[in-house]
Amino acid sequence: MIVIASENGRVGIVEAMRVLRCGGSALDAVEAGIRLVEDNAEDETVGVGGIPNLLGEVQLDASIMDGRRRTCGAVGSVRGYAHPISIARRVMEELPHVFLVGEGAERFAAEIGAERRHLLTEKTANTWRRRMLEAMTEEELEHLAEDPNLRRWVSVTMDPRLAGGTVNFIAQDAKGNIACGVSTSGWAWKYPGRLGDSPVIGAGNYADNRYGAAACTGLGEMTIRAGTARSVVLYMQMGLDVEEACIRAMKDLQELQPGGGVDIIALDHRGRPAAVSNEKVGGTYVVMSDEMDTYEERPRILVPPLIGGA
Repeated sequence: MIVIASENGRVGIVEAMRVLRCGGSALDAVEAGIRLVEDNAEDETVGVGGIPNLLGEVQLDASIMDGRRRTCGAVGSVRGYAHPISIARRVMEELPHVFLVGEGAERFAAEIGAERRHLLTEKTANTWRRRMLEAMTEEELEHLAEDPNLRRWVSVTMDPRLAGGTVNFIAQDAKGNIACGVSTSGWAWKYPGRLGDSPVIGAGNYADNRYGAAACTGLGEMTIRAGTARSVVLYMQMGLDVEEACIRAMKDLQELQPGGGVDIIALDHRGRPAAVSNEKVGGTYVVMSDEMDTYEERPRILVPPLIGGA
């Protein structure tokens, strides 16, 4: 049994392993680990305390996938609910659909009794207001929601350092089943309704018991274009080992312009982990197997982008 996660998953990885040790499934472990990250208001990239969109609203996205049957569920642009990963799982289990967004996802969340929560903390609200006032006047901010040309502010307020924060979890249980999950509040100050790769199966998340699983963090616009998570698993299917598969998928992004920062974690069907980054020197991810007392933080392989493109 093993669990791996992006660096910010350290707050949930021990609980995820406890779930596996108690006989829980890989899906149970992934959901449990991510829920703790979603509850962590200090993490401004996921769940409660997540950085809001351009209008100051926190909109959450998540997806989960079962590698045993390749079933999956996803939600996007969810407001007012603490745990989009659990809503995504219920979509997978209770609906004939894969993906719900916006008001439809919120209606479904209410039907299943999902936990409501005020997502915008005082800290992130102040950060949002301060950033907006660097780009516009008080009057413009007051009337921002009625601005007929809201799109003009996206590039003005954009901060590349806050373009893509996300949590990824991958787990393999005692039966060898693999599951993968992703949750995020998305790009800081995004245009309302923007979806990155986190809820897009095949881009931000993919799991297949036969070969392995992968999940992505960073600029989702990049990994959507390349189908990055699915590519990692496909490269493992073609015979590459898990590290080689991650590196190959990252190199597929190198010719895409404009580029952006992307991180990948992956696990093969034998339980061997790997992680890569195209920008973070010293970047890490966390790993915990059933033989460990606690998690280990391990370095990511750096796959730098091409200078000046292809």
